[in-house]
Amino acid sequence: MSPEELLAARDRVVPDVVADGLRVLFCGINPSLTTAVTGHHFAHPGNRFWPVLHLSGFTPRRLKPSEQGLLLDSGLGITNVVARATARADELDAEEFREGGRVLAAKVELLRPRWLAVVGVTAYRAAFAERGAQIGAQDRTIGGTRVWALPNPSGLNAHWTVRTMAEEYGRLRAAAENER
Repeated sequence: MSPEELLAARDRVVPDVVADGLRVLFCGINPSLTTAVTGHHFAHPGNRFWPVLHLSGFTPRRLKPSEQGLLLDSGLGITNVVARATARADELDAEEFREGGRVLAAKVELLRPRWLAVVGVTAYRAAFAERGAQIGAQDRTIGGTRVWALPNPSGLNAHWTVRTMAEEYGRLRAAAENER
């Protein structure tokens, strides 16, 4: 990917991978420029979403970003708090997160997934004005959808390893399976 392609991808919107009644709708912060160029969520090579999804038991094998459509077969989907692509999440302002939270809530009410999993507790706090939120199941529901805040799989999130993230994602998977 050339620097020109990445620059041209700024502010691009990447289509969601969604369907009605998913088990879990994963919600990223916003698309990276790599995601915007490829059209595939969590496509940056440093992003650990796909290996963590597999290690946590959500997928039978490690999917490539280009295989994101296969998630629907497992009752999983992907969206974002903020739709526009940026080089870094810190380029987003507080109002974008608040508006993103409103749009996300409307999307969840329409699609009715069993769980909304926001991958980034800081993004969850900003989008839903939940300053004290921690990783894990939240008290908030959106319609009948339960909410879980997960660690951000970005390679920049050095506080979490692939293994510790997979354990937390696995807790969500177990909760989602127990509700079948």
